[in-house]
Amino acid sequence: MASTKKLRMGMIGGGPGAFIGAVHRTAACLDEEIELVCGVFSSDPEKSYEMGKQLGLAADRVYGTYKEMIEHEQKTKGMDFVAIVTPNHVHYEPAVLALRAGFDVVLDKPMCLSLQEAHELSQLVHDTGRTLCLTHTYTGYPMVKQARQMIARNDLGSIRKVYVEYPQGWLSHAEVNSKQAQWRLDPKRSGPAGCLGDIGVHAFNLAEYITGLQVTHVCADLQTVIAGRQLDDDASVLLRFNNGATGVLMASQICTGEENNLKIRVYGDKGSIEWQHADCNTLAVRWF
Repeated sequence: MASTKKLRMGMIGGGPGAFIGAVHRTAACLDEEIELVCGVFSSDPEKSYEMGKQLGLAADRVYGTYKEMIEHEQKTKGMDFVAIVTPNHVHYEPAVLALRAGFDVVLDKPMCLSLQEAHELSQLVHDTGRTLCLTHTYTGYPMVKQARQMIARNDLGSIRKVYVEYPQGWLSHAEVNSKQAQWRLDPKRSGPAGCLGDIGVHAFNLAEYITGLQVTHVCADLQTVIAGRQLDDDASVLLRFNNGATGVLMASQICTGEENNLKIRVYGDKGSIEWQHADCNTLAVRWF
């Protein structure tokens, strides 16, 4: 008989004005195998407690800091894993603390702010035997998995060319004053990359995931189109893969009118595939 016990999730981040936290909570409910049992939802304890109340959590399972939550949940064994949905600069430390405390971690991308921190997290996963899940969520679409399988079977033959693009338009103008824009445009909180680190990583991940190849060389042109910004809001990147194939990656947040239409085309010597987020249940396949 299958177990009816649900996985118990804690959450760090995802409070008032946040975006991705609510997405994680919704996704966790889809298969009814995960329940949110505790959390610290804001760096402001009052906001955290209020959010916990709105989510129907017991008062003693809502915390003022993530250190407090991890320490208490480790002692009481009341949590199975933690989802970290904070701004980028609050990814590394809570992930380290959670892994050391014996918890698996679901971590929003990017993993951290430097290659050194990424290596340290990778080593910690190896040492603890815990799982670190980085949420490149577009790989979950059935047609993306179909494309990956077709290429792995050599249906398209030898891969020659890859085009992947992710245009957004929400930062097309300077007068954007949302909570999301504030931290994403701040290098202290977002890290050294703007658009490329925010959405370019999804395009990069999709290119490698679908083709099964690895990018070995890049030549990038990063631009800050809107005057006064400290980080890139537009990027064009030439790619070279480990089989000799070449590609182009475009990521931009100044494409007026665009939302989230991540798109990829892969060309082999036998055929090609095309997939786009705006029509996510369709995979176009063309043959020689």
